Amino acid sequence: MKTQSKEIDKQIDHLKIVLKENGIKLTHQRVEVFREIAQTKDHPDAEKVFQRLRKKLPMISLDTVYRTLWLLKDLGLIGTIGFSRESTRFDGNLDRHHHFVCAKCGMTRDFYSDKLNNLILPESVAEFGTVQTANIEVKGICKECESKLN
Repeated sequence: MKTQSKEIDKQIDHLKIVLKENGIKLTHQRVEVFREIAQTKDHPDAEKVFQRLRKKLPMISLDTVYRTLWLLKDLGLIGTIGFSRESTRFDGNLDRHHHFVCAKCGMTRDFYSDKLNNLILPESVAEFGTVQTANIEVKGICKECESKLN
């Protein structure tokens, strides 16, 4: 599932501005890593990004992919899903959204809900710290995995 080309071009223009504002060199590899995250909706991990990009950029290293993804995350250009740095998946959609994750195959897709966006968290959460964002991750079995069960 790919995002529309005009939208990607707009996001890449924003990438260029942010890199320039932060004094970071714009490289072809950085653009392609960003493009891969921005154009796909499957929330790939670094390994998957690396495998996809090796077809276009045979000289790219896994280390470069990891460093670029974390740079993009630190600059606020992409988001992450999950808590472990080793198995983090990356998300190019910075609009307010939530996730459906298949418990069998790991397929991850975005969904939108005004009701969930307006969810009131219990006051007890403040005991842990200040909430910056809240995203819901719904786990289940995707239609493709369900069809294999029948």
